[in-house]
Amino acid sequence: MVIDATGNPETGAIMALAAIANGKPIVMLNVEADITIGRYLHEQAQRAGVIYTGAAGDEPAAALELIGFAQSLGLTIVCAGKGKNNPLKFDAVPGDYEAEAKLRNMNARMLVEFIDGSKTMVEMVAIANATGLVPDVPGMHGPAAGRDELADVLVPRSKGGVLNRAGCVDYSIGKGVAPGVFCIVEADHPRLIERMIDLKVGKGPYFSLFRPYHLTSLEVPLSAAHAVLHKRADMVPLDHPVAEAVALAKRDLKQGETLGGLPVGLAEKAKVVKPVKAGTCLTYENCVPDDGLTITRIRRRLDQADARFLAAAE
Repeated sequence: MVIDATGNPETGAIMALAAIANGKPIVMLNVEADITIGRYLHEQAQRAGVIYTGAAGDEPAAALELIGFAQSLGLTIVCAGKGKNNPLKFDAVPGDYEAEAKLRNMNARMLVEFIDGSKTMVEMVAIANATGLVPDVPGMHGPAAGRDELADVLVPRSKGGVLNRAGCVDYSIGKGVAPGVFCIVEADHPRLIERMIDLKVGKGPYFSLFRPYHLTSLEVPLSAAHAVLHKRADMVPLDHPVAEAVALAKRDLKQGETLGGLPVGLAEKAKVVKPVKAGTCLTYENCVPDDGLTITRIRRRLDQADARFLAAAE
């Protein structure tokens, strides 16, 4: 079987398609590729009779473990997510982190993906598109809620929290949450609430199920074993997406510029066709993806299929 740990969507797409074409299960430790075209790769794997799966040990799969556990107990999922590991600086660029990256034996581009929130947004989209949970607001709330405060903050506003609804994905920059994942649940029966309180889970009616760690690559072999020995995936995307990660310009972009340095997914090597102000979303109208990339061509087919699906639904 094949494990893709490149973190590069284009490389991951090519590797996954080659694995599937050769009848090999594929474990994607490449969330960037998964949120862009994962459902296409999953469909191709199903047709070939092999397993396509996200990787155990990364936050999305770790969060899904808690979500599945809670659902199996009949608890209502209010919010699920992760703690943000690094200090959050939305305008970070690789050039400012070369020295730190060298000290940490990392690529500066990858380091900035963690610092500027890109990785967090990508991972939350992966959870959303595997479960149907949705971001409550664009960019999510990302409160500074500590581990013991999650069940007070990431709950509906009507109950004193920040959410407009239940059934969301979000992240926290609060103390003691990273590098863990969480799932906020609601118990709706007095006896259940009584037992959860007695078992020191929280004070109710909302409770935080918490895993204080994720072991990234150390856990990935578990997904390989599940796929090969049990023909089971740890995480797969739904047939249709419920969330999307959108690129924002960190500086003013001029017509004719080609994106480089940090962009991932469809933004990789994309060309700016209209001026874009800093803080503005990149769209198909102002920035054209590179047709030379496999991931661009596949995503276009998915977008067209989504448009037909929405038209039929209306």
